[in-house]
Amino acid sequence: MVVDIGTGSGSAVLRRAAREPETLVVAIDAEASAMVDASRRAARPTRRGGHDNVIYLVAAAEALPGDLCGFADEVTVILPWGSLLSAVLNPGSATLAGIAQILKDSGEIRILVSSEKRDRSAGETDLDASAARELAQRYAAAGFETLELRPASRSDVEQLSSGWGRRLGIPERRPAWLFRLRLRCSSGGDVPRRVHL
Repeated sequence: MVVDIGTGSGSAVLRRAAREPETLVVAIDAEASAMVDASRRAARPTRRGGHDNVIYLVAAAEALPGDLCGFADEVTVILPWGSLLSAVLNPGSATLAGIAQILKDSGEIRILVSSEKRDRSAGETDLDASAARELAQRYAAAGFETLELRPASRSDVEQLSSGWGRRLGIPERRPAWLFRLRLRCSSGGDVPRRVHL
């Protein structure tokens, strides 16, 4: 099961559901209207392009459904903005701890993030290579192991983004970073392993 948080239009989720028919994809966004078109397309009969392996849920990242606790093999957060971007850039936040709660013990979080000074919600400097490495260190302090950290490619944007990444000009006009994270197995991390939300 894959859970995509801050899914936006949900079109990237539909593409993944088509590529991986055996995977249940749960798309979550706080804004219901953004997902209307994709959810209608998913609900069509399969012979008309529908997908019975997609679920759309309206919820804020700060208040995810407790029923998801411990079920996700993978969580994706793709080009977040607003409060979700703040949570990604501040790994010790309660929001990121709550997101981690929906993972299975062996599950991973995949984050595609871009942040520049002009992004008012980020309130930080540009997320360049040095800042991305520092962010990985903050993830480690919050109980996450960084399995992969690298600049995002055009192929990442095409595969993961609903089109927003292309509009931002990633990676040609604006850098973005791909993180793959897993909760550390030791009990020393600050992220609780299983607390029902």
